[in-house]
Amino acid sequence: MVQSIEKSVALSTEELKKIDAYWRACNYLAVGMIYLQDNPLLKETLKPEHVKNRLLGHWGSSPGLSFVYVHLNRLIKKYDLNMVYLAGPGHGAPGILAPVYLEGTYSEIYTDKTQDEAGMHKFFKQFSFPGHIGSHVTPETPGSIHEGGELGYSVSHAYGAVLDNPDLISVVMVGDGESETGPLATAWHSNKFINPIRDGAVLPILHLNGYKIANPTILSRISHEELKALFVGYGYEPYFVEGDDPMIMHQKMAEVLEECIGKIRLIQEEARRTGVPKRPRWPMIVFRSPKGWTGPKTVDGRKVEGFWRSHQVPMGNMHSNPEHLQMLEAWMKGYKPEELFDENGTLIPELQELAPKGDRRMSANPVANGGLLRQDLNLPDFKDPKYVIDVIEPGKIEVENTKVMGNFLRDVMAKNMTTFRVFGPDETASNRLNPIYEVSKKVWMADYLPEDQDGGELSPDGRVMEMLSEHTLQGWLETYLLTGRHGLFHTYEAFAHVVDSMFNQHAKWLDICKNKVPWRAPVSSLNILLSSTVWRQDHNGFSHQDPGYVDLVTNKSADVVRVYFPPDANCLLSVTDHCLRSKDYVNVIIADKQKHLQYLNIEEAVKHCTKGIGIWEWASNDDQGTSADDPDVIMACCGDVPTMESLAATAILRKECPELKVRFINVVDLFKLQDDSEHPHGLSKIDFTTLFTEDKPIIFNFHGYPWLIHKLAYRHVRESDRLHVRGYKEQGNINTPLELAIQNQIDRFNLVIDVIDRVPKLGSRAAYLKERMKNEIIDHLNYAHTHGIDKPEMTNWKWPY
Repeated sequence: MVQSIEKSVALSTEELKKIDAYWRACNYLAVGMIYLQDNPLLKETLKPEHVKNRLLGHWGSSPGLSFVYVHLNRLIKKYDLNMVYLAGPGHGAPGILAPVYLEGTYSEIYTDKTQDEAGMHKFFKQFSFPGHIGSHVTPETPGSIHEGGELGYSVSHAYGAVLDNPDLISVVMVGDGESETGPLATAWHSNKFINPIRDGAVLPILHLNGYKIANPTILSRISHEELKALFVGYGYEPYFVEGDDPMIMHQKMAEVLEECIGKIRLIQEEARRTGVPKRPRWPMIVFRSPKGWTGPKTVDGRKVEGFWRSHQVPMGNMHSNPEHLQMLEAWMKGYKPEELFDENGTLIPELQELAPKGDRRMSANPVANGGLLRQDLNLPDFKDPKYVIDVIEPGKIEVENTKVMGNFLRDVMAKNMTTFRVFGPDETASNRLNPIYEVSKKVWMADYLPEDQDGGELSPDGRVMEMLSEHTLQGWLETYLLTGRHGLFHTYEAFAHVVDSMFNQHAKWLDICKNKVPWRAPVSSLNILLSSTVWRQDHNGFSHQDPGYVDLVTNKSADVVRVYFPPDANCLLSVTDHCLRSKDYVNVIIADKQKHLQYLNIEEAVKHCTKGIGIWEWASNDDQGTSADDPDVIMACCGDVPTMESLAATAILRKECPELKVRFINVVDLFKLQDDSEHPHGLSKIDFTTLFTEDKPIIFNFHGYPWLIHKLAYRHVRESDRLHVRGYKEQGNINTPLELAIQNQIDRFNLVIDVIDRVPKLGSRAAYLKERMKNEIIDHLNYAHTHGIDKPEMTNWKWPY
């Protein structure tokens, strides 16, 4: 329900006094967190032993963060607003933790951090202290859905939170150092994807305190006119709150916030009344205040407040420099704690009244603990005949695997039109997910042209999010998930590296939440599809050939990350259904968009994917008659193209060397190569001794870089001389598919040669076969360089058995 907001109203004398007092309490706590391990209320003269031995923390942005927090609380109470707050500036946790503690949420969750002297003592000591909490807004911080200092993701995170959240206002404090990053620069365009009818609103506040760690910030050193023009150009209506006198700044901020919230409500009211979702000019605030505001102006004769020296700890050597110790005591007493806290260390009642109550507190808003709001997706049955591929014989028909996935996602979207979105850079159709457009178009709030009607697939009501910024897309999705919803992000495999650091941050966030913060409810997994994979980028060249994203992913614990390589469409359906149901994971699915052979019917696919790794009996010949023979060689594979090439090599060997016993193994869940835990479906853990045998050579054909398999499997296959991995070796450019495979030795011919070299029993009898394989390589390379394509017998190859 849209509520009208008053025109700008100045604070009364009493309001001004109380808001400033509350802010002083926040600043007092912020300094105490950075410096003190004892004597929290300064009831005795400050001594060296009261100060932490190692000073870690960031003061510079903290006063500005809490300044805005206090003013937002005023409006939340006044208008009963549903609001969350994201702290972009690096390690500004003291500026957030202080008001979170003062409004009571911290003590409710961490019951030993009581709102008295004893609790304040623990609250101070735990900050940036070994075994306790960090100096940024970590998952342990109530109300946080963004860990400050995430390299430029605060704005995209703010916008992801308000999608399909019509009553939510997400206020994001953007650091001016953070504003120099590429992800932040593109994220300002997020305002062009907000539909004021069905979405909430974001109020960005650019915090211009002038400095990074040791340098001025760019946006703080350009003219007012240029700065205003920048944000007008981004599509915002900028408001400015600038100065250093707290009393004047309180009045300015109160007036501007009233006007901005009023502007937001008017935009929403008009759109929802008329039913016409126009793109408005949303408000934003430029908040210019001194770095380290209210802190020491100089230390040892050098400027601190309003300069980069206040960025972290304004003064050190507290145990050896009595003058610094006296300065710290004077600084903290300057906030007049005796006026703010009673004798027991509890905030006085008249200040307690300034904070909102219950779930309206930004630190207790359930939106910021989205697992509490999450509901399972209403999923169609992925085994429905309208999705599955009817595989009567393995390896006989070809299908675009991700097109089948797109059909399934289309119906997932149709059944969840307020809680599910798909995110990807201008590649939804390229990655064959375009069936989704049958039920939902691409979000587009900018201008339209007549020709857009012919295949543009644009709509202000769309649920497909496309923008050529992987950072912005993944940022939107991360907080869409963290606030209780579901989604999928897809991109080209080679370009997933653009968001390497985002993946790292989100995986670490999930790890902490899952294992160390029990009060955070599980959220939907971050599901990532990598398509247009390395082995089908033969036409785009070397720059598009990089499967290394999975190397990064496997650096994380299998407790929060999984990597899937479904070999065909039915396996991809099973994996997709599993990933969409899962919680608290990053699921990475690697599946190519081009046509590939199909191997398993849907029941077989479900069993195979449930196990994660298994023997394909139909491709093996070591299980003949009444009892299985020991295999002579194990052909293992992982990935769609390596699977086909391994099958082709197996077919050649079975024809040319019928006495050779081959066991064929396919891997879907990459982490099963290292996972010793019990299987989630009640199966026993993978028995590698039986599966791979103890002493036979293993030829492992892998989608990515070969050394990754050695890393994952080393505990199970210690004999390096029998595990031989083939994979991408940084060879390629403009090639045919088979030529690219040959250059990296994952092709059928090189695999046959590998087996001949590794299986002693073949001996000289296989010399002629090896020679023929070398000749085949030469013939196919010459053909590709002459005709520009692979031979038809390669392109049209089918499993012959």
